[in-house]
Amino acid sequence: MGSAAHNLVALHSTDPASVYLSAWARVDGITHADIDQALYDGRTVVKHMAMRRTVWAVATDLLPVVQAAASDDVATAQRRSLAREIVRAGVSQDGARWVADAEAATVEVLVTTGPVSGRDLSRRVPALQARLTYGSGDKTQSVGVITRIMTILSASGQVTRARPGGAWNDRQPRWVLMGDWCPAAATEPAPDAAAARSTLARHWLHAFGPATFDDLKWWTGWTVARTKSALRDADAVEVGLADDRQGFLLPDDLEPTEPVAPWVALLPALDPTTMGWAQRDWYLGPHRELLFDSYGNAGPTVWSDGRVIGGWAQRPDAQVVVQVLEDVGSGVREGIDAEASRLTQWLAGVRVLPSFSTPLQRDLAG
Repeated sequence: MGSAAHNLVALHSTDPASVYLSAWARVDGITHADIDQALYDGRTVVKHMAMRRTVWAVATDLLPVVQAAASDDVATAQRRSLAREIVRAGVSQDGARWVADAEAATVEVLVTTGPVSGRDLSRRVPALQARLTYGSGDKTQSVGVITRIMTILSASGQVTRARPGGAWNDRQPRWVLMGDWCPAAATEPAPDAAAARSTLARHWLHAFGPATFDDLKWWTGWTVARTKSALRDADAVEVGLADDRQGFLLPDDLEPTEPVAPWVALLPALDPTTMGWAQRDWYLGPHRELLFDSYGNAGPTVWSDGRVIGGWAQRPDAQVVVQVLEDVGSGVREGIDAEASRLTQWLAGVRVLPSFSTPLQRDLAG
């Protein structure tokens, strides 16, 4: 699993189940126990807040690069945002100090407790019980700050998500200090941020190139200036794409690739391949409205030979069902049905519901 994560830079982990399903789709014969081993015992893959304020499962050797290239900026932005809201809400007149104290108090508890749930942290750290109010009238919403503080602590590399207290698809993490969970990543000297961005750009182009400037800028969450610098420092080569757009490749990746055998795949919601590019028409075709939600989150997809041709879901009895949105040959359909059957068996009665539902997924799920 570590190789699968490394080859894609990282696996999406906003939905805990997506890590398992993304690994299942790519690693022949992988079991739930194998994935647990990688995530929680061997810890060759670590869950981390990074690009676009998204939770990723990152290969341990890439953690310092991801931290310096993306996560540090997320932490800085989130600290500033929360500090402003703390002042606006009247919780404190010194928002920056309040946030810093809340971080320190949370870390202090984790020093003595080891892995602990967010609920337990809130009981132990009074600051985490503070709430912010948004909206007015009937649309007023009160939101606790604990999620915001844990986002900052995660993005800054101070904490990470340990083994959940429940099943493998449990959405409630237990928190642990990064230094306790993955000492090597926590103690390794941080690379220079600009160098880290060029390294991350090279890894991304290796996995997703040829791709455009806008693709990389969106995927990383970088500014225009930082994206330009990263591509330049990575020695990326500009190339023409089939749809007359301009893209980039690594200089050692310019030769034509050998054809691959026909293939099909069932990828989960928020899979890193489905979410790999900002411009998706070339592999998604006309199916965006059915397979993505209104915020751009991908649902479960069916792929054939590099294109999305349908979607899948689970019925209440946990059976995987598919809907193909294009005319395909009998061989492709047989392959898709075989994958659906294989996934049904692998899930063994566990029903996985994406955090962000999509029209096709809702229709199929019943």
